[in-house]
Amino acid sequence: MTHSTAAALSAASFAKTSLRPTTTSELWKDALPFRANDTFTSELPGDTEVSRSPYLMQTDSDGKVDIPQAKFRASRTVRGALWSWAMPIEHEGPRLVSVSESGVALIGLTRETFLKDTRAAAEVWSGNLRLPGSFPWAHCYGGHQFGIWADQLGDGRAISLGEVDGPGQRGHGGRWEIQLKGAGRTPYSRFGDGYAVRRSSIREYLAAEHLHALGIPTTRSLALVFTERLVEREQTELGAIVTRLAPSWIRFGSFELPASRNDYKLVKDLADYTIRHHYPEIAAQQKNDDDKEKKDNSFASAGDLCEESKYAVLLRKVTQRTAKMVAQWQAYGFCHGVMNTDNMSVLGLTIDYGPFAFLDAYDPGFICNHSDTAGRYAFNEQPRVALWNLMRLANPLARLIDSEAVANNDPLKDDDSQRSELKPGTIQVVTDILNQFGAQFKQEYAQTMRRKFGLLATEESQDLPDVVQPFLDLLEHAKTDYTFAMRALCNAPSMVKGSLSGNSNSSNRQLEDLADSLVERSLAFSCASDSSEWKARVIEFFQNVYLPRLSREMMGSVDAQDDEFASEHCARMKAENPKYVLRNWAAQEIIERAERGDEAAVDRALELLTKYAFADNLPDHLAEYERYAGPVPKWGEGLQCSCSS
Repeated sequence: MTHSTAAALSAASFAKTSLRPTTTSELWKDALPFRANDTFTSELPGDTEVSRSPYLMQTDSDGKVDIPQAKFRASRTVRGALWSWAMPIEHEGPRLVSVSESGVALIGLTRETFLKDTRAAAEVWSGNLRLPGSFPWAHCYGGHQFGIWADQLGDGRAISLGEVDGPGQRGHGGRWEIQLKGAGRTPYSRFGDGYAVRRSSIREYLAAEHLHALGIPTTRSLALVFTERLVEREQTELGAIVTRLAPSWIRFGSFELPASRNDYKLVKDLADYTIRHHYPEIAAQQKNDDDKEKKDNSFASAGDLCEESKYAVLLRKVTQRTAKMVAQWQAYGFCHGVMNTDNMSVLGLTIDYGPFAFLDAYDPGFICNHSDTAGRYAFNEQPRVALWNLMRLANPLARLIDSEAVANNDPLKDDDSQRSELKPGTIQVVTDILNQFGAQFKQEYAQTMRRKFGLLATEESQDLPDVVQPFLDLLEHAKTDYTFAMRALCNAPSMVKGSLSGNSNSSNRQLEDLADSLVERSLAFSCASDSSEWKARVIEFFQNVYLPRLSREMMGSVDAQDDEFASEHCARMKAENPKYVLRNWAAQEIIERAERGDEAAVDRALELLTKYAFADNLPDHLAEYERYAGPVPKWGEGLQCSCSS
């Protein structure tokens, strides 16, 4: 916290709180039907320092409530609660920069609603004006940061506006919690100012929508607003606010914090809420089992209770979703960069985009976060770290799984919360669930890589070690552009077709050209002899390993020799291997364009990364971005980012 921020908070300690006024824009007054009672704040314990939303309190003639501002903006320890009321602060000169067409559709809006009056939209989505029915709050959670317990963390600059049901949907699967990131201090801001700068906001806004377009589980982006607020980081920068969406922002650390305080009643409340709203299939199965037990007039043993515990099923499902998410990261070359437990979603979604990156050269040990000096979150460490994080989540859930805690579905007693030892059956159940992570990750990764290699219909047990890994080893040795190399595989079906039709000369020429292109996009070679030797190894791999395997795949079709079939197979592979990813150097260029005044560059980049990530050809207005699929410029090779934003 800067001296000026601390001084301002001190001066505001006893000042009344000024509420953000409600928007009067006809476009926005009835645009979002916020739930009358947000499930998170109505069903889970909140911070008692402010008993109810200030927007429901009596105001004076100046529109202020008789609560000191420091209650909302000064950092403090919050116990026995999972959230606190919070309020966005007023921002000078908000300006709408970009709107995600697919993001706003999730909550029943259109881009046109935003663009009809961009000034009104900017006032709403900066938090300057409040949407009717919105009663903002901030989440309370803890977490392990770089492997060290950090105690209370919480939403230090993210403020949830409320929950909205998607169009035509009610209940599970259709609810979205809307957040403003960078909207100002909350009780969880610690030493921060609660703001976000433009560079990090552009990156997060684009990344969330891009990962969704790639098929990777993620939170979503709705809108990006620039402000004229000066924000102090390594240097003075201008501010921005991202509106982001998720079914929920519950994290591993949401469970860890109350458990660290022996508040297992709060852990249970949160687990029950998570099951009720985000894993309803668990609750449904539990009810079926209970009904069957009553019908059979039978009783489960303590061991059975452990195995059938809904909390064990919750841990298992979170483990499965996390394994799937991280497998997708690895398959597409995505580095998260800061996999702290407070940045891990219990819904298996990619959240909190900080110093992320997509691989340029294939380097399993690549570290995208220059603050990560030990390489804890290096690309090849992500599966291991995910399991480590799941172990941290398993600790609080294990107490609920334990038969004494769940036998009668009663809240834990005080003496239960002090008991440190778990029953052997509980330990075995938790261990078995966590031990499944490796196999679940491997299965998801293998299936994804098979699709990327064009093995769309058949599976062979050795595909991963005999086909996928040798190709990755070749890329690692030569420091080859990963995204380019995977896209280059899409030319292989025409080679197989040529061989099957007896036109081996054509296939050989195509293979020669493909190998040359991979050499051109590799960084490891200092002389021609080095590249010639590696090129020969690539050709040998294709001739002896990959093309024979792909041929067995394609031979399953009677049309395998048909030109149209080969083209169709290639097209299906291209739908799995993007041509464009949000490389760090491209993101930096987009940021610099926006900072120089070409703010429409963000919208164009969003269109490229969501609508044309897999496209061979771009429309005329995006033609200049063809180079984002080209070689990485020297200044952009291995570009890292920091956690600062």
